[in-house]
Amino acid sequence: MKISIIGLSLSSSWGNGHATTYRSLIKGLQKRGHDVSFYERSESWYAGHRDLKRCSYLHYYSTAAELLYQWRETIEASELIIIGSYVLESSVLTRELKDSGALLAFYDIDTPVTIAQIRNDRCAYLERDQLPEFDLYLSFSGGTVLDELRGLGARRPVAFYCSVDPDVHAPLEVPASIDLGYLGTWSEDRQAPLTQLLLEPAQRWSDGRFAVAGPQYPDADAWPQNVHHVSHLPPQEHAGFYCSQRFTLNLTRADMRRMGYSPSVRLFEAACCGTPIISDDWCGLDEVFRAGGEILIAHDGDEVLNYVTNMDEDERAAIGAAARSRVLASHTGEQRAAELEAYVGHFG
Repeated sequence: MKISIIGLSLSSSWGNGHATTYRSLIKGLQKRGHDVSFYERSESWYAGHRDLKRCSYLHYYSTAAELLYQWRETIEASELIIIGSYVLESSVLTRELKDSGALLAFYDIDTPVTIAQIRNDRCAYLERDQLPEFDLYLSFSGGTVLDELRGLGARRPVAFYCSVDPDVHAPLEVPASIDLGYLGTWSEDRQAPLTQLLLEPAQRWSDGRFAVAGPQYPDADAWPQNVHHVSHLPPQEHAGFYCSQRFTLNLTRADMRRMGYSPSVRLFEAACCGTPIISDDWCGLDEVFRAGGEILIAHDGDEVLNYVTNMDEDERAAIGAAARSRVLASHTGEQRAAELEAYVGHFG
């Protein structure tokens, strides 16, 4: 197929998980013979922190009008057009491209957030009355969330989880210099879980080695001295960061935790590196990883400290290896590309 994707960002992973998700998916699609073009709105925030060199299939634009003026003919010649969540002026693009003759899909990498905002009539990137206009709604979340989307008017919502590139995320022979780490941008709704599951355990276990990588943390200077902070970690350093941890922490946004069935791309990336994951709990997590065998669940700091200080090394390594096997079997970019082919084939 010829596929056009209009997404939040491909060039920069700064403060978002969209970029590595799109990179993995596009690589998978290209390996399966598809011709993919990606269109990214040039924003100063991302332009100043680009960690992907310019490539032939990546195109920048400033406004929806400019995009349509310069690239409309090319986009409309596609068999499949995908518009992603958090794309400014996506409502304009949807109106302009819905009658192009191509299949039109919405790729929501933030589904629970989108649903919450639509219900409150404050979604800046998707209008509720446009939901029926998409032939396919590719949802970052599965399970009962798909029923919610149908109730809002989506005609064909399907689960389309994030994916990982195993060529980028893989086990590395590096020293395990961190007992527990976390990779993620600061958000207000994740601050309390971060405090409970990492910062307080670090305070209690002064000999432990902890690390947090990600931008926008307002109080990092006040963290315990044994918590190292890295303001930004480019994707090419993610694998090294994960592999340097004995355990890594997964924290889920409040809307996603509340609705469930929303595994983040960071979850798959960490697992693909073979790093044992300690995660907060949410409905549907056990459909992605088997609790106790492929992932560890923690509800408080005591459980976190018990894992990191008492677990046998063989058991720790076995959990990491099992999670990696699960991801390689189910959640690579090439497998997600095959799923997209199947979804599109439904219309053939």
